[in-house]
Amino acid sequence: MASEVPYAPGMSIKKIGHRGVDSSGETTYKKTTSSALKGAIQLGITHTVGSLSTKPERDVLMQDFYVVESIFFPSEGSNLTPAHHYNDFRFKTYAPVAFRYFRELFGIRPDDYLYSLCSEPLIELCNSGASGSLFYVSSDDEFIIKTVQHKEAEFLQKLLPGYYMNLNQNPRTLLPKFYGLYCVQAGGKNIRIVVMNNLLPRSVKMHIKYDLKGSTYKRRASQKEREKPLPTLKDLDFLQDIPDGLFLDADMYNALCKTLQRDCLVLQSFKIMDYSLLMSIHNIDHAQREPSGHETLYSIDTRKPAPQKALYSTAMESIQGEARRGGTMETEDHMGGIPARNSKGERLLLYIGIIDILQSYRFVKKLEHSWKALVHDGDTVSVHRPGFYAERFQRFMCNTVFKKIPLKPSPSKKFRSGSSFSRRGGPSGNSCVTYQPSVSGEHKAQVTTKAEVEPGVHFGRPDVLPQTPPLEKISEVSTIPDPCFSPVVGETLQMLSTSATLLEKLEIEESEFTHVSVWDVGEVNALKGIKRIEQKTSEDLEQDSVSLISRCQPLPQ
Repeated sequence: MASEVPYAPGMSIKKIGHRGVDSSGETTYKKTTSSALKGAIQLGITHTVGSLSTKPERDVLMQDFYVVESIFFPSEGSNLTPAHHYNDFRFKTYAPVAFRYFRELFGIRPDDYLYSLCSEPLIELCNSGASGSLFYVSSDDEFIIKTVQHKEAEFLQKLLPGYYMNLNQNPRTLLPKFYGLYCVQAGGKNIRIVVMNNLLPRSVKMHIKYDLKGSTYKRRASQKEREKPLPTLKDLDFLQDIPDGLFLDADMYNALCKTLQRDCLVLQSFKIMDYSLLMSIHNIDHAQREPSGHETLYSIDTRKPAPQKALYSTAMESIQGEARRGGTMETEDHMGGIPARNSKGERLLLYIGIIDILQSYRFVKKLEHSWKALVHDGDTVSVHRPGFYAERFQRFMCNTVFKKIPLKPSPSKKFRSGSSFSRRGGPSGNSCVTYQPSVSGEHKAQVTTKAEVEPGVHFGRPDVLPQTPPLEKISEVSTIPDPCFSPVVGETLQMLSTSATLLEKLEIEESEFTHVSVWDVGEVNALKGIKRIEQKTSEDLEQDSVSLISRCQPLPQ
């Protein structure tokens, strides 16, 4: 970037948009030096926030979104403004009452807002992308100030009523959080700036950064971009570097995808497209192996207690998720990042947010998409109709970039679902219940019951005891093996047959209530008692029949 290359006499200066470098090597924007712009911003915000504090708080009205306040700052000073060593400029504030409401919604007090932006010099970020915008960060790392084009500022002003409605319904969002919209008029030029939340804290070292849109057409970082200390890579770079995606706990994954879905629906309703997901990754395992001196990039101001952080400003707060205690992603300090892991199992912290939302699907964008679709697949280019863009964006993020790690079942659930039931037919034609260890992860009780059950046997009925078939029915199918036996012997054998049949049925019923566990304890004991009685009776009858047969004499011829 031009601002990263020191100026030398005779060296050509490359200008990107309105951003350039003057003869002294200082960054300029619309021919205003960066130092003069930073001073004008701080003077203007100090005045507008101070004057706004004198106005009573009230509900936001529709006309508040279109109010523009203006104040002139001469270099010699005035009754309302202090003297300064910059050129004369005019400072405009858009929708001051509405933005005051937005700041209060995120828990930002006026004194904290002023302290963050105006107590110390703003820090210019040199790695500020290819849009030609200037980026400043507050000294406490809380806010980002970005220069925007006239169309973007106008679109944001029209967006404010819907933005107000969305924030009331959903303060936890990955969309940019706008805290102020201002304009500095200097040298006959209008320099519009917006104050937003800072997605990437400088106190955390980022190891890799991506700008993801879900498209593949020319979505690869240039060689010049890769030469930067922290290059901003793109979709094809992500697919090449992290083909397996990033793994999140199930609850974290669900919260993230739900937030993306809600945010994309809002953007689609405003016909916004061409936005990106900015994701910066801090590798915890790599950071622990690095020297400690490289971890902190700046010293925190200790003269004032830690300022109140804006609500819902970190990535963790924005997706409505909390780290699951005892899970695979637990770390000592999340530092506002979303815990994740890569395919190697390394612990990561993700800092994400949706950026560049001030692009509407106007005629120029429609024309751009039509032209690109002629030379390439229209569904892969970044510029697309808002509905398709939102769907493709969500699908890429929730299916390719982020993956879900299933929750581990608790030991009690494992015990309850460790085996599955299956009912199969036994040798006697009746149904029996056996345990079969489950092989698959889904432990479902599969019970298959035969269509025909023998009469007199009541499966699944704890209130009905098995019935003994009548003697008449058994005598019809029972035969005397030898006519030489007396009627006493035949009657004895009938009783033995009856007892054997009853014992067989009792054994079947015992296996049924033993495994299915639907019989009452008292009834189970009663059945067992009957079994013991019948068993003893059959033994006695068998001994009597043996003695009778031994005394039996053949009938005379």
